[in-house]
Amino acid sequence: MPSPHGFSYDVRPDGTVLILHHGSAAGTLRGSRAEQFLAECEAGDPQLVMARWTGNYKRGNERTARNHPRNQR
Repeated sequence: MPSPHGFSYDVRPDGTVLILHHGSAAGTLRGSRAEQFLAECEAGDPQLVMARWTGNYKRGNERTARNHPRNQR
């Protein structure tokens, strides 16, 4: 499975974290959730963390869907 890409985040002066996916807003975190997110980004792969927090990650069924007869045009 390819690793996620295209994510970035911006920490605002008020502590709000804006997660972007290819330049579009994918999520906004405030307070303790923003702090937890930043700690996870420091500890692990930030792209994977952002994909998990926004729900924009591969779920493992893409190959099955691609091979379905309905999608064979």
